[in-house]
Amino acid sequence: MEKPDRNNLTIGDLWTNIWYMSWPMLGIMVFNFFVGLADVYVAGLISPGVQAAVGFVSQIYFFSIIVANAISIGTLAIVSRAIGSGDSRKAIDTAKQSMLFSIVVAAGLTTFTFIFNREIIAAAGFPSEIREIAEKFLEIFALSLGPNYILIISNAVFRSSGEVQKPLFTMFVVSVINIIGDFVLVFGISPFPEMGYQGIAVSTTLSVAIGMFLNLLFFGRGRWKPVYSGPWALSLSGITKIVVIAWPSAILQVAWGAGTIALYNILGRLGSESISAMASLTNGLRIEAVIYLPAFALNMAASVLVGQNLGAGKAERAASAGWKIARAGVLVISLMSVAVFALAGHFSSMFTDSQDVLKETSRYLKFNMLSEPFMAVSAILAGGLQGAGDTRGTMWVIIVAMWVVRLPLAYFLAIILGYGAVGVWTAMITSMVLQGILMSIRFYRGHWKNIKVG
Repeated sequence: MEKPDRNNLTIGDLWTNIWYMSWPMLGIMVFNFFVGLADVYVAGLISPGVQAAVGFVSQIYFFSIIVANAISIGTLAIVSRAIGSGDSRKAIDTAKQSMLFSIVVAAGLTTFTFIFNREIIAAAGFPSEIREIAEKFLEIFALSLGPNYILIISNAVFRSSGEVQKPLFTMFVVSVINIIGDFVLVFGISPFPEMGYQGIAVSTTLSVAIGMFLNLLFFGRGRWKPVYSGPWALSLSGITKIVVIAWPSAILQVAWGAGTIALYNILGRLGSESISAMASLTNGLRIEAVIYLPAFALNMAASVLVGQNLGAGKAERAASAGWKIARAGVLVISLMSVAVFALAGHFSSMFTDSQDVLKETSRYLKFNMLSEPFMAVSAILAGGLQGAGDTRGTMWVIIVAMWVVRLPLAYFLAIILGYGAVGVWTAMITSMVLQGILMSIRFYRGHWKNIKVG
């Protein structure tokens, strides 16, 4: 008797499939969270200036891997559909084209970043007292772009086929190396040299390179073994199919990443309060990332479940999966938000000894916890839409929320009316509520059920 395929998400109980996909994704998000936590914590042990620089450069680094994230979304939409319909050849061809394309893009971005790192930092609006630190960070981070691109794409390929244990293992290894590296390289624990703040960036680069090699080894086993057979050459038609889905996601991430940098820029205009406000946003985002963990784990689960079931011709099952995941997410996120709101001061004190930064971080958390259920709805249903290939819908929702509502309102409240950081926090929760509502409307209308991909 043939053993049933546990990775087939088009059959069986939906809640069982949701759990099967969600817990490894949650594990990956937890690993990523602790890496970010370690980066900010170690930076804070050095100085508030380094801590602010880490947060700011992290946003720029996110900006630099936007294409990889976009390609991964296009890849997942096509591969998950192919897996759902039983077309293994198409899944393998798409995986190969995605990785080749990502290598070319990463090489170009690495070269550009090396040449123009000072101009990038200057254009981002860094305060002069932390500009040199930020330049060094960005220069070292550029070395990790190639390995990280391949890591991101290969993880997406494994997720799309339901093989979530592979990226779970890889990201565990990456996270352990990164976290240990932060302490060992920054402070020079024997036999390693003391590198100071640059050790944070070096540990990231080493860890993602090791993660890339692990995933390349995984491709030599199971259904993906044919990836290493046949010619490796870019196909214009194959790349075009991925890009058609990927480009709106790239624009979405540009809009979000640039919008976050713009928020730092607005906070940087608050005079004597700017450094503490920027450090508070850095700390607040890291603490808030705890809330994001289950939301984005469910986002990834929704994308694969929707994609595979659409590929199998089960549109209503795909829609049911999306709404069930969203309901579960809202419940979990709401409970977590209440806890963080009540303990905002305690969580804030874990990241700083500065009373000004502590007070503002606590206030940031209390404001933003009010909008977290809407964040959960937005993130999870966006995952479902992206798995269906409806990246244009999610793009427009994010652009409207960030650039039409959040940034103009933040500037008006913080700078024009003089409410400072409180004005920025108010704008953030207002835009997130709108974003959750708009994403729900988009998913409910069901246009995504008829989108053709690949």
